Amino acid sequence: MDSNEAELSFLSPSLSPTSRWWSEDTVAIVTGANKGIGFALVKRMAELGVTVILTARDIERGCKAVEALRAQGLYNVAFSCLDVSDPSSIRAFTSWFSKRYAALDILVNNAAVSFNDLNENSVEHAETVMKTNFYGPKLLTEALLPMFRSSSSVSRILNVSSRLGSLNQLRNPSIKQVMKSERLSEEEIEGVVNLFLGDVKSDTWKSKGWPKLWTDYAVSKLALNAYTRVLAKRYEGRGLSVNSFCPGFTQTSMTHCKGDHTADDAAGMAARLALLPSHQIPSGKFFFWGSSNAISSKL
Repeated sequence: MDSNEAELSFLSPSLSPTSRWWSEDTVAIVTGANKGIGFALVKRMAELGVTVILTARDIERGCKAVEALRAQGLYNVAFSCLDVSDPSSIRAFTSWFSKRYAALDILVNNAAVSFNDLNENSVEHAETVMKTNFYGPKLLTEALLPMFRSSSSVSRILNVSSRLGSLNQLRNPSIKQVMKSERLSEEEIEGVVNLFLGDVKSDTWKSKGWPKLWTDYAVSKLALNAYTRVLAKRYEGRGLSVNSFCPGFTQTSMTHCKGDHTADDAAGMAARLALLPSHQIPSGKFFFWGSSNAISSKL
């Protein structure tokens, strides 16, 4: 995001009964949700009365996750297999959804991978990271766009991202200039991703000004943040809010259970953002969890 340095902060947005706009007919999809933040987010939204579709690429793990939630009395949860890195899986899921649900209200693109330990920075799996973390959410979003509900309530897309994908992590001025442009296009975003993958193949990525930490993961989230901004602009004033959210250093399998807070904590904040009242929810912003449970956002 970071294309504009204007910033606002607000304490944890509330989900008071008076601000409730959703019902059991409200449908949400959460990807990569058999564990971690995704699982915790499905649980929290189901507790609040939203009908939630939990997706995971592993059928057995996905079914066990839903069984665990139903054992807690949460019967408004369904499972469907989805591997966002596989276009055929996205097509199959979209077909499954369209046959069972009248409309979609909330999409949380949470599924993501990283093949590095906390102190490592290999790009050996860069293509897989890009397919899962950037192209996956993009292709799934585009496939589901026609299915979002047309109503007085704003539909929502929340992309779970990372501050590692902030523009200030880029050290290449020409690439930064492209990504911060107000006229940025999807083609230009994909061009930057392809440039990075080309540098990986030629083994020149270390000298080309890409982010220093978890480089492939950071570039994938940089692209996702940029896509969020482009999509938000495309649907401005058309009843669809599109934002990114960095949950911070969270205790998940990706961090080997190290972190400043739990997956439940991060999911609670994500649920608040996804369920903001229609008159309060912004679009095209990158939210990150700061100190004192504050949420900050940059345009």
